[in-house]
Amino acid sequence: MEQKKIDRINELYKKQKAEGLTESEKEEQKTLRQEYIGLIRKNFKSTMNTVKIQDEEGNVRSLKQ
Repeated sequence: MEQKKIDRINELYKKQKAEGLTESEKEEQKTLRQEYIGLIRKNFKSTMNTVKIQDEEGNVRSLKQ
């Protein structure tokens, strides 16, 4: 995600706490947050697909299902 979008999320959050948002700003905030959360989930899944665990018997297996 572009830094510009992250900055906008933060800007809208601060404005929401200070004075409230217009309906269009609320919609923009919702859309930006959904995009951000989607990227977080994608990165998390990618990371989990590369993780391997070792059990007590020394067997190594992937968490990938």
